[in-house]
Amino acid sequence: MYAAFIRACAKPAGAAFFLAVVFGVAFAAPSLFAAPAAPVAATTVDIAKFLYGPKEITVAPGTRIVWTNHDEIPHTVTAADKAFDSKALDTNDRFEHTFAAEGDYAYLCTVHPFMTGIVHVRKQ
Repeated sequence: MYAAFIRACAKPAGAAFFLAVVFGVAFAAPSLFAAPAAPVAATTVDIAKFLYGPKEITVAPGTRIVWTNHDEIPHTVTAADKAFDSKALDTNDRFEHTFAAEGDYAYLCTVHPFMTGIVHVRKQ
């Protein structure tokens, strides 16, 4: 085996092939053994009986929140600063938003402005 390796590397094409294989394995190996990326965290907020539940929630940056309307009446999920805004959500409709940056995000239902909620995004 060693003799075949020496003969192959004696020719320029053989040496280039050997180096290509070595570098290919070296660069591919870390990705073969790396842990898969963690899925984006998701948290749910229910809309029922004209309330967001929970009304306040604290999540880490990068968390995706999914609001689901369980009422028979349409509702929206609209940021007070208009950073996000759902369409009118009918029964069982969902709206998703991912919170990338730390901060406090107040929101309300534009159809029923007394319905309010807040998302606190904090590093944990």
